[in-house]
Amino acid sequence: MWKGLKLAPWAIAAGTAWSLGFIYNVYYGGELSWLRGMYFEKMALAAQVQTSPRLIILGGSGAHHSINSEVLEQKLGIPVLNMGLDGPVGLNVILPSILEAVRPGDIVLLIPEDLILLDEDGLLERSAPFGIATGKPGLGGVPPQALVENFWLQGVPTLRAITKSTVDLVEKGRMTGYYSDPLTSHGDPTTVKYRKGKWWQWKIHESISPHAVKRITQFRQEVAAKDATLILSLPWVYASKDEKTVGNMQKISQELSKIAPLVYDKTDYNLKTDSSLFADTHHHLVLEARTMRSQQLAEQLKPVLKELQVLPNDTN
Repeated sequence: MWKGLKLAPWAIAAGTAWSLGFIYNVYYGGELSWLRGMYFEKMALAAQVQTSPRLIILGGSGAHHSINSEVLEQKLGIPVLNMGLDGPVGLNVILPSILEAVRPGDIVLLIPEDLILLDEDGLLERSAPFGIATGKPGLGGVPPQALVENFWLQGVPTLRAITKSTVDLVEKGRMTGYYSDPLTSHGDPTTVKYRKGKWWQWKIHESISPHAVKRITQFRQEVAAKDATLILSLPWVYASKDEKTVGNMQKISQELSKIAPLVYDKTDYNLKTDSSLFADTHHHLVLEARTMRSQQLAEQLKPVLKELQVLPNDTN
């Protein structure tokens, strides 16, 4: 008993340190905390739009950083919400996270990056942490062992993260993160982050995984169960047009089009070779390119929405 009493202060100190680390990582300061905040803000914005139908856009950061929802809304005449999250959250977690915001009559536009489509089980490095941070541990079928390990790690901030936050506090007076920037009322990011290093063209070495086909097919059924409709789109990517990349994009488009209506530029499979259109990654667009992408996307969506009787046939 005496030995236990001697260890108590150490246990209390360790527990306090872990708790402070958890608060930092999940609620304020760490990258996960900003992603969590962005998700809840987008869900709140979606709840405020009562008009039906709505166009709900989802996917990873390639959806979040590539759309001008206001342009789409003006072109289509229906409310548009950008619900894009972060690719490493994984397909298994992204889809159910946004599904709860879907209402009858909504059009759900999924724009999945190749990171999401090629993954073998729908779970990536932020799948478990995101579920923990949003109060839905295990969402997407995260295995119990991975869930326990990730829960523990959320109380252990990295030295790099702490250093960045400290510098932010000194230089800016507040902590910031990749997803800490303000959103528009449509859920779009209001800032652009630019690449500091040299560009190189992305190559897609594989086609869509069987799991991605199965999970997106299931999602179409889940959306239909809510009396809503799923549409798919290929993302814009700064990429090579080598034979393998183009061939894999052809296979991806063929498989996706079997699941739901698929919109994309059939001349290039949305593979772009002008790096000036892109911001800090091969899937994120600068402001001007977001407008171009949204104008093109609106024109691609119009015939599909007219066929679904969402838009009148005389809409230009």
